[in-house]
Amino acid sequence: MPDNQRSTAPGTPERHARQESAERPGVRPGADDPFTPPDPDTARRHREYTALHRITERHAAGEARRRWDENGTFLEPVDAVRRVHDLAAGSALPEPGEPPLDTADISAALTLAPRMRADIDALESGLLTMARGREMTWQEIAFGLGLGTPQAARQRHERLSTRTPPTE
Repeated sequence: MPDNQRSTAPGTPERHARQESAERPGVRPGADDPFTPPDPDTARRHREYTALHRITERHAAGEARRRWDENGTFLEPVDAVRRVHDLAAGSALPEPGEPPLDTADISAALTLAPRMRADIDALESGLLTMARGREMTWQEIAFGLGLGTPQAARQRHERLSTRTPPTE
């Protein structure tokens, strides 16, 4: 029987698959199919969420620990990466009862590095736009950034502008 004439009566696999995907909004048909390539953006967001959850649950300290325990509030990516970095470097001591840092924690921090970099790029791009809006010269901006020439500051702004989405 041709595909377009298959039965979609209750209980058939085709009907079940369509019904199941309709019951799960946002899940595209075939998403559980091992032969359908995963969506890279969805996979990245899932890994970031998992990484933030792991680091916050295992290593949040002080006020961040209180926010996690009371509200389930995650660390910000930069704070999570810094905590893992500091524990790994020995410049921070684990809290009493905190599990020891392991390679999965470091892998989780590495997972967050691109997100952290994107957040910093967006902040810097916004600062550069505001600086120009306040009529700062490229020479003044270059000095603030620690760059040698106004041209270097302008090129940095152009690079960041192409890497970050425009702000509303």
